[in-house]
Amino acid sequence: MKVAALQLALGGSLEGNIAAVEAQVREAAHHGARIILPPELFEGPYFCQVQHERFFETAKPVGEHKSVLAMQALAKELQVYIPCSFFEKDGQHHYNSLAMIDDAGEVMGVYRKSHIPDGPGYTEKFYFRPGNTGFKVWDTRYGRIGIGICWDQWYPETARAMMLMGADILFFPTAIGDEPAAEELDTSRLWRRAMIGHAVSNVVPIVASNRIGSEDAMTFYGHSFIANERGDLVVDYGAEESGVLVAEFDLDIVRKHRAAFGFFRDRRPELYGRLAEDI
Repeated sequence: MKVAALQLALGGSLEGNIAAVEAQVREAAHHGARIILPPELFEGPYFCQVQHERFFETAKPVGEHKSVLAMQALAKELQVYIPCSFFEKDGQHHYNSLAMIDDAGEVMGVYRKSHIPDGPGYTEKFYFRPGNTGFKVWDTRYGRIGIGICWDQWYPETARAMMLMGADILFFPTAIGDEPAAEELDTSRLWRRAMIGHAVSNVVPIVASNRIGSEDAMTFYGHSFIANERGDLVVDYGAEESGVLVAEFDLDIVRKHRAAFGFFRDRRPELYGRLAEDI
């Protein structure tokens, strides 16, 4: 499976952002990537920094959202899979969602972000309901993939659930930057370590895509990466590069490594009931 993560600035207009993502998708496809991951909510600036009702106007149903429609056409043309993050409107409800688009340009289904953050600079609970789809995995021509959205990636339960559903590789589209209430705190190291922990404890490659640049009070720190099943960085960016990260994995070898480690053989689900209880 050859995969790609995109890293770029996304503070412009809907049309401009779609064009910028399209250019990087084309570059990734040119390098042979078949599953290509743009960052979270690439349709425009990260509006969740503030609470304002005008932003609800940008939410659309999956079949009407311009970002989704544009990625569908692109996926069909290039014969690639694109997990497309978008602001979804479903009746009176709003979600931070992802349309999984296959290499024929069809939407395989929608995943709605399960964990919704709420803090300075990331006031997502004002806009999004907690997802009601449960975690999802998707069968592609190249293997089964699992996808969580941003805040989902901090939870070991997210990764483990998708692995128990048979995922071969995990993808995490993201919009994350500095902390307005603690400017001295650089969470980019923590962000990477959390996902690399998923790679190690599940013996699975990880693909993480983030944006860069400044938008209002927020500076997004990039550091997109692709790690192998050992948690080693295969390719990665720093805080300013704009471009495409591409890596290829032999899933047969990954599966052998996973079986040899015995993490899934030695699980004790009968002891884990506390994990499903409230604090």
